[in-house]
Amino acid sequence: VQLVESGGRLVQAGDSLNVSCAASGRSFDADTMGWFRQAPGKEREFVATINWIGTNTYYADSVKGRFTISRNNAKSTVYLQMSNLKPEDTAVYYCAATASYMETSRERYNYWGQGTQVTVSS
Repeated sequence: VQLVESGGRLVQAGDSLNVSCAASGRSFDADTMGWFRQAPGKEREFVATINWIGTNTYYADSVKGRFTISRNNAKSTVYLQMSNLKPEDTAVYYCAATASYMETSRERYNYWGQGTQVTVSS
């Protein structure tokens, strides 16, 4: 399976940004998808997850109310809409896939993309 993230760039604090993750080579519509992020010198942390059909989502407290995860199974793509971005949101954002349900632990995700850099300047 291949996961390819895109859309990361440099933005100003308070801006909005959408990142995407295109999947191929696997039954995308059977997997829970997740977004994680890793800032320099920090561990990779959970951001959001969405179930296989897109009816259930869960967010880290740090992004709740600002970020929205969604998916389009016909396009094998998962999205992360980010608004009111803060400098502390600066990180490499990774998408990941798992056959388990609604996982927040990175150890439970089997497939990962290469990441896309999001930088928020103050």
